[in-house]
Amino acid sequence: MKFSTITLSAVAMLCATTNAFSLTMGTGNSFGRVFRISTWGESHGGGVGVTLDGCPPRMHLTRDEIQVDLDRRRPGQSRITTPRNEADSVEIMSGLSPDGTTLGTPIAMLVRNKDQRSQDYLDNDMNVAYRPSHADATYDAKYGVRAIAGGGRSSARETIGRVAAGAIARKILTEYNGIEILAYVSKVQDIEAENVDHDTFTMEDVDSNMVRCPDEASAAKMLDRIDEIRKSGNSIGGIVTCVARNVPAGLGSPVFDKLEADLAKACMSIPAAKGFESGDGFEGTLLTGKDHNDEFYIDPESGATRTRTNRSGGIQGGISNGENVVVHVAFKPTSTIGQMQKTVTRDGQEVELRGKGRHDPCVLPRAVPMVEAMVALTIVDALMMQNAQCELFKDESLEKPNPMGTTARFEGERVHTEGADVSAQRIDEE
Repeated sequence: MKFSTITLSAVAMLCATTNAFSLTMGTGNSFGRVFRISTWGESHGGGVGVTLDGCPPRMHLTRDEIQVDLDRRRPGQSRITTPRNEADSVEIMSGLSPDGTTLGTPIAMLVRNKDQRSQDYLDNDMNVAYRPSHADATYDAKYGVRAIAGGGRSSARETIGRVAAGAIARKILTEYNGIEILAYVSKVQDIEAENVDHDTFTMEDVDSNMVRCPDEASAAKMLDRIDEIRKSGNSIGGIVTCVARNVPAGLGSPVFDKLEADLAKACMSIPAAKGFESGDGFEGTLLTGKDHNDEFYIDPESGATRTRTNRSGGIQGGISNGENVVVHVAFKPTSTIGQMQKTVTRDGQEVELRGKGRHDPCVLPRAVPMVEAMVALTIVDALMMQNAQCELFKDESLEKPNPMGTTARFEGERVHTEGADVSAQRIDEE
């Protein structure tokens, strides 16, 4: 390959003018490969929104179906969320016919900001001082400028676009295979939810209390802890667990595009997310292989291959196995608090700062629909990738693997291999 003199000169000029302190604005506002979203807007700007590309055509879609999820995400729901009063009413700008049919073209959705109070940030020390553990300092280091009012793109208000697009992804998954995506608050500090059946709990169970924990006894303890922390001007974190039911086997790809790797990226991109587990996660390291392995069996009713346990969280080898996909996302305490903290100003002066404005004492209740949205977006993208690569041509082979998973069914007569001593097979792996 030959490079022109002009190209080489341009590279030389770039190298000559770049040093360790020159940083240029990157991308990072888009997610997905086939079902792809790009979010835009700032917390205290005119509005926030999303452009969704890759939505299938000829699907009926209404504004109300999107608004349901946005209402679960919006601020001002209860005393343990930010009191910012926003209706978060979505406007669908493109991609739908007058009768509500998707056209297959980009769907743009906008939510206008109504109740921003920029003076809470601009008329005090937050104008020049960085909030400890907030994105203030790192945004400034990266771009050389930051949106002081509301935190700009680092605000959880950015997630409106994700949740709106996630509502469309949820509808696609439901219509395709009855796939359900449900999340709940499973832990607040050391208070853990108990007796939650991942096969049967419902969204109504989750939304029956302001903590969004389907275990009422644990929810009451969580609420008391959040209230205690809130009244002291502090914040608190915990864990959101998400379950995806009826996911077909085969989604995800080996090596770099494993399903749990894509889910981890999706969930860790949510503001305040600090940890991710798939299945048993870190607790699985306390078990032996014998105890951790999910043994297979043939479901007597469906004839499908199933697992007796689900410590893998529905994913093995980076590919879904047809069982419930289970992930856990850890969220840190909100960084903006009403207590005095030591910090520095933009020009390098050491000062003390007390956070102003309206903020969640605990992000977990509103993080539930955010996690659901990111899991839905990831799974629908994986589903489309699977259809594009592996289902482009119909499998006409006679010797197909037994179908796997909760929604799979065996059809036809079984042909057993005679004389195969499976228990005596030797398996060598690196």
